[in-house]
Amino acid sequence: MEIPSVNGLLDFSGKGVLVTGSGRGLGSGIARRFAEAGAQVVVHYHASAAGAAEVVRSIRARGGQSVAHQADLTDAGDVARLIAHAVAACGRLDVVINNAGTYPAASLLEMTPEQWSAVLDTTLRSVFLCTQAAARQMIAQGEGGALVNISSIEAENPAPNHSHYNAAKGGVLMYTRAAASELGAYGIRVNAVAPGLIRSPSIEQDWPEGVARWTRTAPLRRLGTP
Repeated sequence: MEIPSVNGLLDFSGKGVLVTGSGRGLGSGIARRFAEAGAQVVVHYHASAAGAAEVVRSIRARGGQSVAHQADLTDAGDVARLIAHAVAACGRLDVVINNAGTYPAASLLEMTPEQWSAVLDTTLRSVFLCTQAAARQMIAQGEGGALVNISSIEAENPAPNHSHYNAAKGGVLMYTRAAASELGAYGIRVNAVAPGLIRSPSIEQDWPEGVARWTRTAPLRRLGTP
């Protein structure tokens, strides 16, 4: 059986799509797939400038349209500027993928308040700020839209040394339900996707015990790929 191309299954031509945290890892894969489906893609990054530039380059090399924009998603002003930049670049904003987050390991007993706040802010506060700003733009456009929050299997199945991340992703899951309930009246759909462990350049060095545990228990005996 011939496998159809992405743009043969999904047509996002003329749509403006923002993918947060797409300078590397899962976000970069999401950005590339949307571009393949015809979308104009805004690649957001916080610190991965080189990675974001490479994602944009690869999209343009295939004939797609993409720009990169830096923003601190824990800052409401930066988020507002990011949304404005996305609209200026694409002419409109139809889809936002809230993918940005951080994934450090720290035991519950040794975790500092600063470590807790850093993960909650980057992973949960960012979803709130981006959802609110994007929804206001979509309502102003008057044509609805879609928000997809990247949660995690850890939202319902906690992993050791990840209490801050577990709590943040659990919050993302409940926030998604609340946002879907409120924004549906405006034609805005809000959903969550909960991936398992996805390969990234440094994950085996940053969390070797987690990678080993996942590999032992996953039916395919491997990590997911972006």
